[in-house]
Amino acid sequence: MGKKTIISCAVTGAGNTFQKSPHVPITPKEIAEASIEAAKAGAAVAHIHVRDPKTGEYSFDPALFQEVVERVREKETDVILNITAGGGGDFVPDRANPETGGEGTFIQTPEERHLPVGKLLPEICTLDCGSLNFGDQLYMAPVEWLREQAALIKNSGVKAEMECFDTGHLRFANQLVQEGLIDGDPLYQFCLGIPWGAEADAETMLHMIHHLPDRANWSAFGIGRHQIPTAVQAALLGGNVRVGLEDNLYLEKGVLATNAQLVDKTTNILQALDIEPMTPEEARNSLGLTKQLPQRG
Repeated sequence: MGKKTIISCAVTGAGNTFQKSPHVPITPKEIAEASIEAAKAGAAVAHIHVRDPKTGEYSFDPALFQEVVERVREKETDVILNITAGGGGDFVPDRANPETGGEGTFIQTPEERHLPVGKLLPEICTLDCGSLNFGDQLYMAPVEWLREQAALIKNSGVKAEMECFDTGHLRFANQLVQEGLIDGDPLYQFCLGIPWGAEADAETMLHMIHHLPDRANWSAFGIGRHQIPTAVQAALLGGNVRVGLEDNLYLEKGVLATNAQLVDKTTNILQALDIEPMTPEEARNSLGLTKQLPQRG
């Protein structure tokens, strides 16, 4: 018997990648279709952001999340939904407006970040476990806000995927577990290679693995050219993997990819190493997920 791993596909993200590739889905219909195509290629989980259908820019409109979720759920193809709950944390430094930030600053409270999750009840949602110099801007996630958000996720019955962009984030995620704010076996995502967070290399991944608590489930992704190597390294070390157009646009140098192609490429490489992708049902059993009925109205 070979190993098994969970493949997640982050189908669209929040960056300006739609300006660089025609394959990045924008509308709720396109995002839902990309999620289903990724599932057919071997992904057990689809990680969902939404975009303004008119501009392609990122959005946190609960109605857009609802349309994506409803479109996926009405299809026969099974896939676990993982909705982002990390929106509304962007602070753009501006010397003229140091207290409020410049154009592009958008901060949401824990309650606002949780709103689509609490209404739609996906099986998983993300919880970004700390602030970070995210490229040229600051992603803001104060610790007391994160405690509030973790409690909201726990009370909703959704599994929190604790995203760790640096080693300090992992320390705080472990603190949430110790404080009883995370139910069941904790789920971690190592987010590697993003300026200016943790490096996308084996040493960093091993360091983070060695600081996980007992019974932890974990996954890892790398951005850009690090995507496939990070996925393979994670699977070989016993973790789960994430690929998709949120993190990388290319199938190979100079060749733009679709989400399904990235999942298919990853699946083929892992199978050659005697590592099989889990089905959605196997992933539910592995992670201890619970299907719930969304709120009406």
